[in-house]
Amino acid sequence: MKIGIIGFQGDVEEHVDMFMNISTEKNRDVSLVKIRRKEDLKGVSGIVIPGGESTTIYKLTKEYEIYDEVKRMVLENDVPFMGTCAGLILSSSDTADERVTGMGILDVEINRNAYGRQAQSFIKDINIEGMGKFTAVFIRAPIIRDPGSCKVMAYDVGNPVMVRSGKRIGLTFHPELTHDLRIHEYFLNIVEGGGSVSNGSYEIKVGVS
Repeated sequence: MKIGIIGFQGDVEEHVDMFMNISTEKNRDVSLVKIRRKEDLKGVSGIVIPGGESTTIYKLTKEYEIYDEVKRMVLENDVPFMGTCAGLILSSSDTADERVTGMGILDVEINRNAYGRQAQSFIKDINIEGMGKFTAVFIRAPIIRDPGSCKVMAYDVGNPVMVRSGKRIGLTFHPELTHDLRIHEYFLNIVEGGGSVSNGSYEIKVGVS
């Protein structure tokens, strides 16, 4: 399967590493492409928008005509989608930020940078439905103020931090900044028509600066 990662800015390489580690360690047939042109989306079986600066990613996806094509592929062709942090903001139905218009891929309302600035970033164990404990990295994280029609898979102090709607998942945290492959494996299972993953725990790859 071919996974496309929007490749302008943010945790692009970290997502690539996670998927390649799954390919190597789990012996799964995964190829990656960094999406920087509309043509790069051709033939992908899953799309990821990484964490980063949502206004920058929004501007560049619009400029290079990727924004509308991603929206069309996910909403019309049901291509599986994962958005982490900024990716969740872009995929939401309401960003609460006039600078970024959400794609409406996920029926959620967002408060951008609701946890505060970089200094308020933190690492915390959460419980994900079907996975168990996961050590989540929150960096300038948004808050899901209304999950809408999405299924909530995990909370932090009453706030939804991971949601799913069909073949689409959104997270306010950064699973790519850990050694824990389970969420990325979960997404690959969705791409292949499933969605379950084994329980387990892994250590953090990087800290929060």
